[in-house]
Amino acid sequence: MSPTVFVLNGPNLNLLGTREPEIYGSDTLADIEAMLEEKAKSLGLAIDFRQTNREGVLVDWLHEARKVGAKAVLLNAAAYTHTSIALLDAIKAIGVPVIEVHLSDPAKREEFRHISYVGMGAVDEVKGLGAHGYAVALEKVARL
Repeated sequence: MSPTVFVLNGPNLNLLGTREPEIYGSDTLADIEAMLEEKAKSLGLAIDFRQTNREGVLVDWLHEARKVGAKAVLLNAAAYTHTSIALLDAIKAIGVPVIEVHLSDPAKREEFRHISYVGMGAVDEVKGLGAHGYAVALEKVARL
């Protein structure tokens, strides 16, 4: 059985492909999942790909990653990145490496996006590479 990587996606990412494509690109979340499934196979990994608009669900999924012994978590917490101390606390508590993923580069956007609570607990980050950033993050997991 291949080691599992949780790929957790936060609020509004279910609208990818139609939501501000000039910022987030035209790939849908389903497109990203399909691309990542192929990449995972080539790296000898399995992914568990999920999306929610609810902060507490992301916290629960982080706890689940620990419980099931996930190899790592790729987390695109979207807007919760900049607001959620609960996610930071969960990341610090689970003992599973978390890589922060962003389609755009928050540092090049509005000032309120420059703070990342997720990043304070993550072992690494990938930002500004669009959908391809998820594959880059998965490659980083394979090297852990």
